[in-house]
Amino acid sequence: MIYLITFLFFINILNSQVTMENSIHQFKVEDIYGDSFDFSSLKGKKIMIVNTASKCGLTPQYEKLQSLFEKYGNEKFIIIGFPSNNFLFQEPGSNEEISSFCKSNYGVSFPMMSKISVIGGDKHPVYKFLTEKEKNGVLDSRVTWNFQKYLLDEDGKLNRVISPRIQPDDKTIIDWILN
Repeated sequence: MIYLITFLFFINILNSQVTMENSIHQFKVEDIYGDSFDFSSLKGKKIMIVNTASKCGLTPQYEKLQSLFEKYGNEKFIIIGFPSNNFLFQEPGSNEEISSFCKSNYGVSFPMMSKISVIGGDKHPVYKFLTEKEKNGVLDSRVTWNFQKYLLDEDGKLNRVISPRIQPDDKTIIDWILN
């Protein structure tokens, strides 16, 4: 009997490790203020991850992201922003400058992380997870521009990728949040 209990215990540990490997919950990152942010704290929430930029034609999406967060952000949904300077140098500022810009121009209150790279050889591990089927278990994708949205379920599993041109308040996104 003890062998069976031990065996089941180890199977449970292995299953939880496999689950974590295909989940955003495995990551700890640095937020825009330099503090640690643990994605495992988001278990049970739907997550929208979006790469942002302050000097982009799509920058006004911050306003709709903030409205979406104010309307639906609670214990069931959260938006996480990752500033990046990968597309035509449209996010040249420091973390402090980005934070100030977001607050003063759009009243951003959803969590913003430290500026990272979302493409190329220095792609951040979170974006490797989001864009590589081998890591996320769902699909390969590539970040095509600023304000691309990744939707993850309550278990931290990738559900879908939303084009940068699709507005944050699009019916597809709202339906996903509510269902």
